[in-house]
Amino acid sequence: MDTIMASLAGLDNFALYFVLSVVFLFVFKFVYALVTPHDEWKLVKEDKNVAAAIGFGGAIVGFALALSGAAANSLGVVDFAIWGIVAIVAQSLAFALLRFTFMPRIAERIDNNEVSAGTMLAAMSIAVGLLNAACMTY
Repeated sequence: MDTIMASLAGLDNFALYFVLSVVFLFVFKFVYALVTPHDEWKLVKEDKNVAAAIGFGGAIVGFALALSGAAANSLGVVDFAIWGIVAIVAQSLAFALLRFTFMPRIAERIDNNEVSAGTMLAAMSIAVGLLNAACMTY
């Protein structure tokens, strides 16, 4: 019984970090929609756009990877929140980097349901998320 109680001692911290992480996912979805020139949610839900689903899914996974790095390495809840915001900024910059350098027509291509463009966006987002998470080990 002591082992079970010792294991459950961290349940409150788990719940706090988990709830904050879910809130951050919703904040990221909102911020990401502001950064991109197209409405991913509409493209995915209403237009059934596969390219948008792949790109947006990759952005969410990339952000979750970065956020997991923040959670794993944070010194406390405030520290986690600060690095969560940093992760949102970094993931938003990843889209901007791809859009304004490597693939200037990416938004148009995603609107046109070009799966290759969505795949490249997903790959860039996940790669940046991995790097972001790795750089949060301080």
